[in-house]
Amino acid sequence: MTRTAGPAVTVRLVEGPDDLAAHHAVRHSVFVEEQHAFDESDRDAHDDDALHVVAVADGLVVGAVRLYPTNDAGRWRGDRLAVLPRARTLDAGALLVRFAVRTAGERGGTAMDARVQVRNVRFFQRLGWTPVGDIAQFHGMSHQHMEIPLMPTPPGG
Repeated sequence: MTRTAGPAVTVRLVEGPDDLAAHHAVRHSVFVEEQHAFDESDRDAHDDDALHVVAVADGLVVGAVRLYPTNDAGRWRGDRLAVLPRARTLDAGALLVRFAVRTAGERGGTAMDARVQVRNVRFFQRLGWTPVGDIAQFHGMSHQHMEIPLMPTPPGG
């Protein structure tokens, strides 16, 4: 995909309650209003302990993803990747995924998994992810379980 000229996108961990509200607003816009994957809210118990990440363009939060360790030693999950339509040509999604993968690796993770909407499988494959198992339904949509190995940060790195 060719990147459309536009504002630079920066990606970072949420910094305070306003950022967190904007993070949730992006997710609500994509998953509740646009895709109708959830009736009222996409929030769940994982939001309590997850790391929340935002993509910012022109001072506005335009994308979000969360990540958290699973019960398996060294394994992390990335989910709720959401980018507002106006930012989908700015590489915000790829930047969010790469940031999540790097962050989990920096925190000692060895692998990350995600449930990816089938229409986004090729996007994730281009970012180094591998499909695992069969396609399954999740919130009324076909999803593919995918994984990527994580690269821990070497000491002093």
